[in-house]
Amino acid sequence: MPFHDRATFPRGFRCASINVGLKPVERDLSIFESEVDAAAAAVFTRNHFPGAPIILGRETIRAGCLRAIVVNSKCSNVATGPQGLANARRMAAAAAAALNTTSDKVLVSSTGVIGVQLAIEKIEHGLRGIAAHFGDDPLVGAAGIMTTDTYPKAHSASAGAATITWVAKGSGMIEPNMATMLAYVFTDAAIDARALDRMLRVAVDASFNMLSVDTDTSTSDTCAILANGLAGPVDEEEFQRVLTEGCVLMTEKLARDGEGAMHLLRVRVREALNDVEARRIAKSVVNSPLIKTMVHGADPNVGRILMAVGKCTDCTIAPARADAWINGFAVVRGGARLDFDEGAVRTALADEVVELVVALGVGSSSATAWGCDLTKGYIDENASYYSS
Repeated sequence: MPFHDRATFPRGFRCASINVGLKPVERDLSIFESEVDAAAAAVFTRNHFPGAPIILGRETIRAGCLRAIVVNSKCSNVATGPQGLANARRMAAAAAAALNTTSDKVLVSSTGVIGVQLAIEKIEHGLRGIAAHFGDDPLVGAAGIMTTDTYPKAHSASAGAATITWVAKGSGMIEPNMATMLAYVFTDAAIDARALDRMLRVAVDASFNMLSVDTDTSTSDTCAILANGLAGPVDEEEFQRVLTEGCVLMTEKLARDGEGAMHLLRVRVREALNDVEARRIAKSVVNSPLIKTMVHGADPNVGRILMAVGKCTDCTIAPARADAWINGFAVVRGGARLDFDEGAVRTALADEVVELVVALGVGSSSATAWGCDLTKGYIDENASYYSS
């Protein structure tokens, strides 16, 4: 499916991003607005220590209607107690006042360091003049929500007469089991909140839920979708297809930008007994530190693939039926290492995208997981994250 050459918003959406002093100079506050109330749905982290914005967001999204999303970076407002929740409510109220709407129609997100109180006065001050900064470039809004990301992430595509736009951030503390980091989807299609919720969950399950940079589920993960209806009704089957493909593309962007990453790792599992086992095994491979370092070092140690599959002891695996490939090169057949051209496979492992395929031969289910290699850059980034 062709995506637009340049990310653009659907009709009726705009955004702004400014510096309010949470960071020294970079943008640290973004707001995304629909000119009319939009049907909305969202999914959130299942971490047992959710941030204040997650607690508030679960309450806000019940009505299935949003006008705006306001996001700050640098501070996640997690582990901040009653004051943190009060600050999240103040953030929603300040955004609502700036947009002439009500706080129950504003979704709040925060990302950054855990355990630090939000500098809410700086955010409130910045939001008072935010309307002067509104524009139509999604990448501007994406820039204000970055933490360790190396570039802003946004893209868009058409679904019939409607446009769908994806904006996201995320580089580390990434293995969601609901959504991903912070991801927002905007569309001018006319779809009610119940249908949006169903379609979002399908798309998330096939994309963001199969992404892992470091096996760590964030306390702030949020994925939300807003549909303002200005383009009218769309074919729901086509919309679902485009929505899912756009989420998969964003998943690959996030994996490529994993902290310190040099390679996108794509793991495809075929012929598994059922969908649950296919997903479990794909995640096992993509999460293995030995697989990640194998890819980083372009080291064709295929025993690591067999190890990562075989350690899924709760799954149905018949070694004599298992085959594997690295970027199209057959390296395992019937559970045994093939006599392959090591030089050619080493060269293939040096590609920016490394795809590992495992065929289990025990069923007809498949799954794909995305991740990245493990580098010294990841260690350097996270050894001083709180202090930096």
